[in-house]
Amino acid sequence: MTYHFPTITTLCYILNGNNEVLLSMKKRGVGVGRWNGQGGKVKEGESLEGSVIREVEEETGLKVANLINRGVLEFVAPEKPEIQSRRHIFITKDYEGNIIETEECYSKWHKLDKLPLNEMWDDDVIWLEKLLVEEKEVRYRFFLNQDEKLEKHEEI
Repeated sequence: MTYHFPTITTLCYILNGNNEVLLSMKKRGVGVGRWNGQGGKVKEGESLEGSVIREVEEETGLKVANLINRGVLEFVAPEKPEIQSRRHIFITKDYEGNIIETEECYSKWHKLDKLPLNEMWDDDVIWLEKLLVEEKEVRYRFFLNQDEKLEKHEEI
């Protein structure tokens, strides 16, 4: 079956030398009250990498480089077309600057072996440790219901 994804987004996970990942707590908008990597919608004419660089700086104040594309996640939500999207996942260990709190979110480092999965999106349980701990590429399609809850998933 072919799916249409009207929204293309990016998501970045910044890793440091202390076996930690920088997560951001959303204060408003989609994902409010959840920890996540940094990212958002790709603007018209913007590259995926350009979107990551812009979003990370807007959300954290950090400048990132040497981005590694580590996969794609698709979200199929026939009853909520506004959240149907394809998300490109990036990681990096190359960043500079100081973390700032913004109107949208605040960010802090989390140990890779103590990820706050109970305060993250339902699908993160399925793929996030594979990405961050096992350092593998992730390619999944998630099917969400009208309440944005995960119904099922498949590898793609």
